Amino acid sequence: MFKTFINAFKIKEIRKKLLYTLLMMVIIRIGSQIPIPGVDPTQIKALMDQILGGGDGGILMAITGGSLERMSVLALGITPYITSSIVMQLLTIAIPPLEEMQRDGEDGRKKIAAITRYLTVALALIESGAMAIGYKGLLMENYRNALGIICVIAAMTAGSAFLMWLGERITENGVGNGISIVLVINIISTFPQDAINLFEKFVKGKSVPSAILNSVIIIIAVLGLIVLVILLSDAVRKIPIQYAKKIQGNKMMGGNSTNIPVKVNTAGVIPVIFAASLLQFPIIISNMVGYKGTGWWSEALKYMNSSHWFNLSDMRYTLGILVYVALVVFFAYFYTSITFNPVEIANNLKKAGGFVPGIRPGKPTSEYLNTALNYIIFIGAVGLTIVAIIPYIFSGLFGLNLSFGGTSIIIVVSVVIETAQQVESQMLVRNYKGFLND
Repeated sequence: MFKTFINAFKIKEIRKKLLYTLLMMVIIRIGSQIPIPGVDPTQIKALMDQILGGGDGGILMAITGGSLERMSVLALGITPYITSSIVMQLLTIAIPPLEEMQRDGEDGRKKIAAITRYLTVALALIESGAMAIGYKGLLMENYRNALGIICVIAAMTAGSAFLMWLGERITENGVGNGISIVLVINIISTFPQDAINLFEKFVKGKSVPSAILNSVIIIIAVLGLIVLVILLSDAVRKIPIQYAKKIQGNKMMGGNSTNIPVKVNTAGVIPVIFAASLLQFPIIISNMVGYKGTGWWSEALKYMNSSHWFNLSDMRYTLGILVYVALVVFFAYFYTSITFNPVEIANNLKKAGGFVPGIRPGKPTSEYLNTALNYIIFIGAVGLTIVAIIPYIFSGLFGLNLSFGGTSIIIVVSVVIETAQQVESQMLVRNYKGFLND
């Protein structure tokens, strides 16, 4: 993979794209350091550490690159765009006009992209408005009025729209998917601080043998998690497809065989993000409204807060992880069901003269695909759950406060692999062009 990027730098055209992408990354990191007008960074950081310290909140800090913790102009990160993209994907399934628009080729996709941008700005306005009003007491005195709140909302919304614009520019002029690149650079920016936290917890002040042993264990654990994510990302179930032979004139046509590749982790990282967001949402809202109760709701919030999971002093709150696992599995099935339609695939195969060996075309094929898909989704959901839970276990048992977790590693590894493949394909296309020109 590293060799691919090194070789790519030797090619002028691809080198320009890589340097452009790196420049956009630098701009993103600079923007994440610029505070919103009227915000007291010290008070905001203390509150965010309390709300988002470790667990599910860690992923929120990671995907915003620490901007949310600092309440910078990029505090919302790229999350409004991701949410609007997912919403639009769901709506294209449920609303026929949008489904037709998606099938209209490039023009239809441009229209959907435009709607997604407007929806992103609307979501950013709602989220920034909720945060500005909820954290009004933490604003400087001269900003605790309507004009001050509007200024904060405008700054946060503009920051989110700016990130969306940068992501699209990276897609057009750089390498990889721009939105994914924005997400990854934010996550990677939190790794140095996490490395420092691990060093201070397990290495600093320890005897030399203990420090070496702890370092080796940490490296093996991280590498093992990365390998597991790579296996989960690359695992594919190939469903064989055979096409019937046809006689056209004096020639025998068809009869070839192929397969339908179905990824084991069909839903990607979406189930983990949705599950973590649902559990974290009541905690954030309760803190925004200043809830300080001690009743049943306070106890329920502790079960939802993953920073209480696997805490040896009180293991009862670890039961909350069962809800988390159930949500991951549910969203894995739900998201796959709206992106992979066995009935439509079976009908298309039947029209094209294709069939699964040993399975009759039509309804039996759709039932077979549905059954196979259910097994595949379950395996993928189990693997996804294992990857997501391992960091929670270490955080709870050892009292670690880390921004990165299984979700972050899944995102980073997936995007790096995808970007490397795109660079390789661009190099391959260039070699073909050179061969044809010669």
